[in-house]
Amino acid sequence: MAPVGRWALANPDLVERLRRNAPLNTPDDTTFYGGGTHGYPDYPTLVESDRTIVSA
Repeated sequence: MAPVGRWALANPDLVERLRRNAPLNTPDDTTFYGGGTHGYPDYPTLVESDRTIVSA
């Protein structure tokens, strides 16, 4: 079993990113378990990243 905690928190679609060999979001330790309003749901998914690339 590989440790994936930090990468899973920063990449809500981690499995799909690994399947596609896509780049991973960089984990931001300040958003982990902090109780603030910024965190897991704010990391872009692969689909959102694709849209940004296409529209740029």
